[in-house]
Amino acid sequence: MLERARGSLAGGVSSPFRAKAPQPLYFENGCGARLRDVDGNEYIDYQLAWGPNILGYANPKLVEAMRAQAEKPLTYGAQHELEIEVAERIQRMVPCAERVMFTSSGSEAVQLVHRLARAAKGRELILKFEGHYHGWMDSALISYHPPAHAVGPLERPEPVLPSKGQVANAADNTVIAPWNRLDILEQILDAHAGRVAAVMMEAVLCNSGCLMPLPGYLEGVRDLCRKHDCLLVFDEVITGFRMGPGGAQKHFGIAPDLASFGKAVAGGAPLSVVAGRRDVMELMYTGGVAFGGTFNGNPLVLGAANATLGELERDSGALLEQANRSGERLMEGIRASAARHGVPLQVTGFGTAFALHFTGRTELTHYRDTFDDDGAKLQRFLITALGSGVIGVPDGRFYTSCAHTPADIDETIAVVDRTLAAL
Repeated sequence: MLERARGSLAGGVSSPFRAKAPQPLYFENGCGARLRDVDGNEYIDYQLAWGPNILGYANPKLVEAMRAQAEKPLTYGAQHELEIEVAERIQRMVPCAERVMFTSSGSEAVQLVHRLARAAKGRELILKFEGHYHGWMDSALISYHPPAHAVGPLERPEPVLPSKGQVANAADNTVIAPWNRLDILEQILDAHAGRVAAVMMEAVLCNSGCLMPLPGYLEGVRDLCRKHDCLLVFDEVITGFRMGPGGAQKHFGIAPDLASFGKAVAGGAPLSVVAGRRDVMELMYTGGVAFGGTFNGNPLVLGAANATLGELERDSGALLEQANRSGERLMEGIRASAARHGVPLQVTGFGTAFALHFTGRTELTHYRDTFDDDGAKLQRFLITALGSGVIGVPDGRFYTSCAHTPADIDETIAVVDRTLAAL
């Protein structure tokens, strides 16, 4: 199938990220937390389509909702009640969501966030952090996984463009800072006083090793944003509706001014969301901020979102609480196995999104700490585990879903133990 695909699809895949090691696989079905490939092999899956499938595969409530919606028009290009219902549900769940806007991908949502922030503050600069990912578009894909030789001094990081075809001035309106360093962030904001429209971050650095914010860090950034009169923006494309029903902002008790969501919000259907302060969001109607999209808020994906969020919201978020407990048990099982076999391994993140680092470091706090990771050993681990029926994300991330059972976790811990023993 891969050979056939290379004759029609560029590189043989629909997203270059999928071509990374261990190897591209072709699937024909899935149920719960398990996938079956075209050769009949079954896997316990921790990729979850790179995060969206928070309810697992073929969840009955989600299937029923999409089937019912598919019997109606797939899109109107106009208003319908389901838009309001889903927006109101998000308002109940997400602390910052005074107003909500729908679009189709996380990358699109980030572009809207940037435009709103610049319009709200009348400034051009967006401050982002090394290793944080905010989509693939030119103005956002800056200093995501820059190589060690290009990053510059920690106190004054250099903006690094990772893709050929990006023009040099794509970075002109972006300021880079190291994450989890309030002292350096304050110095950088002081140096650009009156010019920064927003400080944007992943509230948990999921795209570069699932690194957690240090105690007090998010509160400190909130205070610095107030001091410099700039907006605080959380990219919750991964943490939203995964870390908890209200995302990272609810978990940590820090409400940003704006937030972007995607992936888990519709349980696998292509939907993203921008949520935030009423005065900023309404600039699309009162302040001349242009935004649009033919498929924005279409009934099919909102039907999926309504079913997904209904499940995640039910019983005060009991399903997500269970999923995070399952993931935490798996994290502890991996740590215990590594210690037993004398493998230097750090497991960072939270229950439903964590990462493996083969490193001698005892603490990882910002992107540059991952330079010491043994990537070759990680790939050997992933390939060996894959052969035993466990799939992780190629960069070492593991996503746990509400469908992972205690038996799935037990079996995975056993596979990990055999794999680490082999390493």
